[in-house]
Amino acid sequence: GIGQQQAKLYADCLEAQFGRRPVIFYSNGYEHWLWDDASGYPPRLVQGFYARDELELMIQRRTTRRSLAREPVNTDVAGRPYQVRAIKAIGGAFDARQREALLVMATGSGKTRTVIALVDQLMKANWAKRVLFLADRVALVNQAVGVFKAQLPAATTVNLVTEKDADGRVYVSTYPTMLNLINEPAEGERRFGAGHFDVVVIDEAHRSVFKKYRAIFEHFDSLLV
Repeated sequence: GIGQQQAKLYADCLEAQFGRRPVIFYSNGYEHWLWDDASGYPPRLVQGFYARDELELMIQRRTTRRSLAREPVNTDVAGRPYQVRAIKAIGGAFDARQREALLVMATGSGKTRTVIALVDQLMKANWAKRVLFLADRVALVNQAVGVFKAQLPAATTVNLVTEKDADGRVYVSTYPTMLNLINEPAEGERRFGAGHFDVVVIDEAHRSVFKKYRAIFEHFDSLLV
């Protein structure tokens, strides 16, 4: 915290020299804070540093990201009035620079399709390049993968339970699978760094999930639904 103002002064000098505001990190070696003051977000604690292409994308989004309030909802995917209201409510929260949203929906009301329409909107408005969808059972992962592939064919969907090394835009996983991928780096490098996902969606969130798998949500510096 003592170094925050010093980091800001560095950023001011770099912006004056190169004409572009950098993303600020300040750290004591144990805690790392990210501060993208040009985007209107306050500083936040992160678990690691962004890769170069992720930083580039963050800077580009300052000018390319559109307001979600004005972005249409794909009603072919989720057209029921309450589904559209839910998506608009999340968009309002994200537009207001909140980074978490909780959606409460009854069984059978089309949660997965609502999330897919939300993901579609976030991708089209330049809020999200890669999305992680987490479920607590393999059967739910397989089901979600099928619906994503059917309703959002333009975005490649990867089932991390069976396709550990595939690349895509939507990744679907169980909590233990993702925890293993975070905790066991391949050849000394983590496949998914702190900035890899723009949005993390928790299917059927409940207290025990946060207690047991909190490390996943702390590891990724993402919007959380």
